[in-house]
Amino acid sequence: MKRLFDVTIATTLLVVLSPVIGVLSLKIKKQMGAPVLFKQQRPGLHEKPFYLCKFRTMGHGTDVNGELLPDHSRLTELGKFLRKYSLDELPQLLNVFKGEMSLVGPRPLLMDYLPLYSDDQKMRHHVKPGMTGWAQVNGRNAISWEEKFKLDTWYVQNQSFLLDLKILCITIYKVLKKEGINQQEEVPMEKFRGSKEVI
Repeated sequence: MKRLFDVTIATTLLVVLSPVIGVLSLKIKKQMGAPVLFKQQRPGLHEKPFYLCKFRTMGHGTDVNGELLPDHSRLTELGKFLRKYSLDELPQLLNVFKGEMSLVGPRPLLMDYLPLYSDDQKMRHHVKPGMTGWAQVNGRNAISWEEKFKLDTWYVQNQSFLLDLKILCITIYKVLKKEGINQQEEVPMEKFRGSKEVI
């Protein structure tokens, strides 16, 4: 039932939002150049790697040595707008359609984090990663990594269709209200370096 729901909603949104996706693609191409999409390998169900798709929000700015500038220096005004309203996440509907992600589940994080998880934290990979999740509607980037992982684990242990519907409704409300976004100009939170109990 969850897979059928995911495919139905993802397909419907891709069709309905195709004009928006098209306009955003053109704006990104004009202001930031190619590629329009940012693709990065992330761990999915049972830690199986897949390529996450997002709209690009940062430019290619480099320093005198040719090294990329810090994220906050490369984040464009268009990128800030996309992140503010979570529009950069729209291409993930393709990941949902392909079965690599679900609409609801723990957010897919970096491959580098896999060796840092405790046994409890690894439980987040017992389900497909999601475009939104229990941690996202309960703090998003405003909570610590430990709190986020506890919320992810709670979701895995208590997941249900009704809970997914609840999370989706809260997500829509929070996106419109712009709640739970990191306060530092929508720059991602600090990287996870392992929990105290793991180190």
